[in-house]
Amino acid sequence: MERIKQALELARKERQKNAGIAVSSSAVKNKHKSIAEQNIQYTKTRSVEMPIRELREKRIIVDQQNSISDAYRLLRTQILQRLNEKNWNTLAITSPGNGAGKTLTAINLAISLAREVDNTVLLVDTNLRTPRIQNYFNIHAEYGLSDYLTKDVPLGDILIHPEGVPRFVVLPAGHAMSNSSEMLSSPKMNQLVEELKTRYPSRIVLFDLPPLLESSDALAFIPAVDASLVVVEEGKTQEQELRQAFEMLQNNEVIGTVLNKAYTRDRDYGSLDVKPGFMSQLINKLSKKSLPSWAK
Repeated sequence: MERIKQALELARKERQKNAGIAVSSSAVKNKHKSIAEQNIQYTKTRSVEMPIRELREKRIIVDQQNSISDAYRLLRTQILQRLNEKNWNTLAITSPGNGAGKTLTAINLAISLAREVDNTVLLVDTNLRTPRIQNYFNIHAEYGLSDYLTKDVPLGDILIHPEGVPRFVVLPAGHAMSNSSEMLSSPKMNQLVEELKTRYPSRIVLFDLPPLLESSDALAFIPAVDASLVVVEEGKTQEQELRQAFEMLQNNEVIGTVLNKAYTRDRDYGSLDVKPGFMSQLINKLSKKSLPSWAK
């Protein structure tokens, strides 16, 4: 397995070299420069007002001081440690099947990362089969990623900044596409990922993907990014589904696994079914019986 990882890393570096996008030492140093020192203003990116009450009802962390936010801060810290170890800045978020809460996890993780003063964050809805992120924010976007890929609509006309969260930008998916797998693995999409990875050294890019077992979309796209995060639903994700998902990902970097929807009686959150203490659980916290031998 170690040989495979070394070969993948060597191939990735070779692709970067051939594309002329090798990161200089000065760029690496700039990555650690505090974004708070910069006066970030979104003059070209369209800003939209966030419906705070609706977002709170949808379990998005609009409040910075509660146990849900604390759980995502812990998850953020673990993610940042793993990304910084490898000098990575792109992360795909997926799940074995539907309903695990991967999109909500992607949104909340992105917001939590954006509140870290050293990072700007771009959240990309790469679920071209069933776009979801724009529904969470009530974004009525005229264009999306699908229009960039098929109609050459400039990114500047697509990117959206949700007001209230500095350093946070969303790239919505746009209209649903029947040939989503082909679009996600197309040369134009690969070029976009490379551009997003290298233009701003301090930016972290999160990609919300469809479930692994529902279509070929996620598996077609994941090799283009540095690593992936798998969201697992407690009490619903089956052992066989988890095994199959990890077998599909064994030739790609998996940064960890989030155990989601752990039930709680926390009065502060009433009907919420997310137990904060479980939000940051990674691979080694799951039952080893649920994982293939290479992932233990």
